[in-house]
Amino acid sequence: MTFAPSLFDLAFPETPDLETERRHAEKFKGRICGVDEAGRGPWAGPVVTAAVILDYDRVPDGLNDSKKLTEARREELFEAIVASACVSIASASPATIDRLNIRAATLSAMVRAVDHLSLSPDYVLVDGRDVPPGLKQAGQALVKGDGRCLCVAAASIVAKVARDRMMVLLEDHCPGYGFASHKGYGVPMHQEALDRLGPSPHHRMSFRPVRLAAEELS
Repeated sequence: MTFAPSLFDLAFPETPDLETERRHAEKFKGRICGVDEAGRGPWAGPVVTAAVILDYDRVPDGLNDSKKLTEARREELFEAIVASACVSIASASPATIDRLNIRAATLSAMVRAVDHLSLSPDYVLVDGRDVPPGLKQAGQALVKGDGRCLCVAAASIVAKVARDRMMVLLEDHCPGYGFASHKGYGVPMHQEALDRLGPSPHHRMSFRPVRLAAEELS
């Protein structure tokens, strides 16, 4: 069963607040889950999603939107989160993205991340405007949730660090594209490599710059 989404079921301030979130969590026996993604925009690599149930007596200091943190700080918080919280990660490959489209692939991966948590959440908070279809729990979309909600912020950090590590590994399998540097995003260095080498098996052919590069070399 999929529950009807709402943008307004639980109210959150503009910045993360532990006491507000603790009160919300108490309504659901502590089992509220934050969900976020990393990698919707890049031309290459997977989109990665994370689901996190925090222990509100062991919340790492400094949780916030991953984009507001340095790489070093994200790495530190990633280790603290996985050591203290219930965490699950799921991804969708470039082939899946091309088959479904990036939005559908992301939402599907979010459901899988929630489903594979070792603890079953009672309520799910999702960054953005979409509640993924197929969630077994009640779900709420939270606009800019990664900067307002601690469990969503934690999910944003986990997803970002996990994806960045994947892209560093891809550099070894597909040298020459600079994946370890730009993580698949559409920067000039990436465009130059596409123009020179053409798309790799890890590129998203449904994304226009990749498709155009393939057509130029065909």
